[in-house]
Amino acid sequence: MNLTLSGMARPRGLILWTFIAISIISLPSMLANALGLRVNTTRSLPMGIYAVTNDAFCELIEYCPEGNAAKESKNRGYRNAGSCPDGAEPLIKPVVAREGDVVEFSLRGISVNGNLLKNTAPLPLDGAGRPLIHWNFGVYRVASGEAWVASIYNYGSYDSRYFGPVRISSIHNRLRPIWTIH
Repeated sequence: MNLTLSGMARPRGLILWTFIAISIISLPSMLANALGLRVNTTRSLPMGIYAVTNDAFCELIEYCPEGNAAKESKNRGYRNAGSCPDGAEPLIKPVVAREGDVVEFSLRGISVNGNLLKNTAPLPLDGAGRPLIHWNFGVYRVASGEAWVASIYNYGSYDSRYFGPVRISSIHNRLRPIWTIH
């Protein structure tokens, strides 16, 4: 009887090879994170590599959404598994409005201090045809400890159009582009 073909040997071998495959696939991402690099493959920003920076004025943030935004983005698959408290990955978004800025949100999109940002009109449905509930239309002055985030790169981005301002305390990192594809 050949022991390598026995019922016990196959599952252990399969488990071992599955573990090795997952490790090989995960290693580059883990290494990049350890080096302070983030790889963006979404359309909310130019695809590419971004580096963590201490520059407090950097417009790009990595943060964990909270409340309904966290639940919806995780449940709908907008975020993969990651390091946020809900077990999903952080979002990377540009800050478009800071403390004291005036944000007007309407059917046309997000205007900051009177300037309409392109690609920020709220959509009725996401890419999978599911309804999207937008933030309340109105005029807002950005409060201390808050920021509005939105992508001008992709009209389908999940951002402040749908969940309003984010708390500054939810920001994990600020990022700057290293290498991007436009």
